[in-house]
Amino acid sequence: MRITQGMLSNNMLRNLTSSYSKMDTLMDQVSTGKKINRPSDDPVIAMKGMGYRTELKQIEQYKRNTSEVHNWMDNTDSALDKATQTMQKLRELAVQASNDTYDASERENIMNEVTQLKEHMMDIANTSVNGKYIFNGTDTETPPVNENGEFDPSSTSPVLIDVAGGTKLQANVNPEDVFGNDLFANIDSFIADLESNDQEAIEGNISSLQGGIDNIINARADLGARMNRLELVENRLSEQEIVATQTMAENEDVDYEKAITELITQESLHRAALSAGSKIIQPSLIDFLR
Repeated sequence: MRITQGMLSNNMLRNLTSSYSKMDTLMDQVSTGKKINRPSDDPVIAMKGMGYRTELKQIEQYKRNTSEVHNWMDNTDSALDKATQTMQKLRELAVQASNDTYDASERENIMNEVTQLKEHMMDIANTSVNGKYIFNGTDTETPPVNENGEFDPSSTSPVLIDVAGGTKLQANVNPEDVFGNDLFANIDSFIADLESNDQEAIEGNISSLQGGIDNIINARADLGARMNRLELVENRLSEQEIVATQTMAENEDVDYEKAITELITQESLHRAALSAGSKIIQPSLIDFLR
């Protein structure tokens, strides 16, 4: 086959173009730190990268959800702690008022304090966090203590929040478990017995108030168990995030040592091709006729 000057020139230009393309790819990898910069560079890497990014986004959303659950649980635990302290104080006052040495005026003073403690318990029942009432089930916009000062929750449904794939945690406590079972009615009965100065009836309130304390402690224990589980879920999410990030990096991030070495090698080959091309392409007949 006859090799013409045009064939040599075209082959050299094609090879130089290919060399420029390889150097461009390597330069992009070194400058961006990524193996590919468009899906067409490597569709397989691109598809895997989309899957890993989706997984990371899900983990990030679950972590935001766990923060929301933490907010609910921490505020609920704090409120239950205050409720426990208040009920214990009420029981102490019942024990104190049941003493035979107390007269009507002293029991009236205790009654005034018990009335204030009842108001405090109502404030706890109406605890609001970020505009949400945490002791009214899923109806977070309505206070469980109505305008008449009566504890009447409109919802006792659990607030369930996704914290992992297929895993939901209850963020709240059942308001009836804490403030139900006639808790406020028992406090009202205690106030009435103090007002009537009925020492025997006052003594009978001790057990009912203790029952209210036990209910709050049980609700707080259940909440504590769920808080411990939430911590385990958070640890698992953190581990999943690390693994997903590492996998995505292995899939997309460039090996700098390899890329730089290949770039230097390609530059050397390119210079050699330019040098060889300038020698192989001989002067044409026109150059001799000048």
